[in-house]
Parts: sequence; structure tokens; C-alpha cells
Amino acid sequence: MSEFGSLSNSRAIILGCTSLNLTKEEKLFFRDANPLGFILFKRNCQSPEQVRVLIQELCESIGRLDIPVLIDQEGGRVQRMGPPYWPNYLSAQSLVSNIASKKMAEEAVFLNSCLIAHDLSELGINVNCSPVLDVPSANSDPIIGDRAFSKKPEDVEKFGRLVCKGYLKNGVLPVLKHIPGHGRADVDSHKKLPVVDATLDELQKCDFMPFKKLAGMPWAMTAHVVYSAIDPEMPATQSKLIIGDFIRDEFKFNGVLITDDLSMGALSGDFRKRAEKSLAAGCDIALHCNGNLTEMKLVMEGVSNLSNISISRLERAEKMRKKIKKVEFPEVESARNKLETILKKNLG
Repeated sequence: MSEFGSLSNSRAIILGCTSLNLTKEEKLFFRDANPLGFILFKRNCQSPEQVRVLIQELCESIGRLDIPVLIDQEGGRVQRMGPPYWPNYLSAQSLVSNIASKKMAEEAVFLNSCLIAHDLSELGINVNCSPVLDVPSANSDPIIGDRAFSKKPEDVEKFGRLVCKGYLKNGVLPVLKHIPGHGRADVDSHKKLPVVDATLDELQKCDFMPFKKLAGMPWAMTAHVVYSAIDPEMPATQSKLIIGDFIRDEFKFNGVLITDDLSMGALSGDFRKRAEKSLAAGCDIALHCNGNLTEMKLVMEGVSNLSNISISRLERAEKMRKKIKKVEFPEVESARNKLETILKKNLG
């Protein structure tokens, strides 16, 4: 694969690291593990120059210069980079609910996503785990909350599409999350396994709709959620029924499917089995975030090389990212000024 170098021997996993620079032990481990790429967290992001150096170290550790580098930079509660070097961006809900005009809200969402993506692309981060397409419901756990644009699926779809457009325009791949919908979960999947008992009809009309409408996007992240109307035994991440019959066949999503973090409390079993079950169910890539070397070694026991179909999906996604001309600096400043004007007008 020309964009990411040769992937034929790459393993189907994205990994995290512990700090601002790689340790000697991490470098040796990543060299042998040969993951597809890496994900960054707040613990890895101190300044622009430090992040660039860390990304260079990560690339060198696996012998590829152009790799997927992921981050969660949604805005609001979930943003890994912040002041003094990067802005504090508003949450999805705050950005939409505080702007009176729907047209102005749409412009704000688009401009906001352009600016986030510009921040990332300047550092070499090329995949952002956003937008959140979950539709919160009454009595759901607040883990999604203001990360969602709205409780109306049609608005979630509309604003989510604008976010994807803004990211791609600035050379960053969006990741739809959490497919097929985390909005009804009554517990935090970081801690426990949520079980959603809504009927299939309810799920189709609400939760699934934004993902179906945006199925042409390049990447998506699975939900660690059981949907009892479809598969009462397995969470979506590890369910062949949900991934095969719904995400792939009904939604017609043919992009890169990555798991949510395998270290989350929603999943059971040892780390090898967590990875094996997720990949066997149809995920293209497993994700392990916390940088714990002991856990990562166990996870790697359950991770195979990328399949040919996964490589083709990665190639297709990269073409989507690279066919857009890079935005020039004056356009970025113009977007920043326009967004500030809209926010001042509506937020004071």
C-alpha cells in the first residue's frame, strides 16, 4: 500500500504508548509487534514539537514513515490536546444548542471541524476518532451526553456529515463512533457491559439511522454494547451478526472498522481472547489504548496480520483523505475568525 508503506506484514492493531517519548523497551516491542499504527492521548501531548518528535519515533520503531496516527479530539470533555498550544474546543452539544440559527450552527460545526483537523494535520496526526453519531435517550448513562449533537437522529446525521467534510478537507480521516449506536447505553462501557433492550424497529428508526446515512465514510469504531434484539450474547464489537448482517450488509459500510478500546471494562476474557473475538467477528483492526506493555503483549497473541480486504479498505480511506487539496494558512485564519464571530454573537 503506497500511502502507508507495505502493509502485508503489519498486524491488525493500533496501540498506545505511555508518555511523551518512547522508552527503549517500547521501541523494541513495537519493532517486533509491527502494529498498523498508534493512538495518542493527553499523556502523550505536551507541545507541538514534542508531538512531532514522538510521532517520528513511533514511525521509526516500525520502519514506516507514513502510518495511521489516531487521537480523540472531539472537543468538550474529550480532547487530548489543549491550552496553551491548542484551543479548548466546545462539545458537540454546546456548539449546536447555543446557536440560535440552524444555518449558523451548521457553519459553526463545519468551521470547528476544519480547525480541529488543521491542528492535527500540522502535527502528523491523520485520523481523528470523531464524530460521535450516538443518539442519547432518556435515562441513558452520561458517558455520551454532550458529546452528541442532538437527541434527533436526523440532526446527528446532518452535523456529523459536516464534521466529516471538515476533517477530510483538511487531510484527516473521520472515525464514526460508536457504531451501531451507544446512545441508549445505561452504563458506561469503560466500566461495565451495557445491554440495550430496545426493539429492532426502535433501533432502526433512531440509533442506527445516522450510521446508515453516513456509511460511505472511511472509518468507524464499534460500540461495546449488547443489542438484545439482534445478538443477546455478544457486544457489537464481537458480534458476527451485528457486524456482518447490519454494519456491513444493511448499513453497507465498507470502510475500516476498528474496535473501541479492548482494555475497557465492558469486555470480558483475557486480552488475547478479546482481540481474537473482535477480529473474528469482522473488525478490521483491534485497538488497545492504555500503553500497558504487559497487556499489549497479551493482546498481540490474538492479533493476526491485516487481511487483504482490510488493506483494500485502508487504501480506499487514504485515497479519500489525500484527494482533497491541503488547506492554506489564510483559509485557516479566515475560518478561525468566522467561528469566533459566530460564537461571540451567540455565546457573548
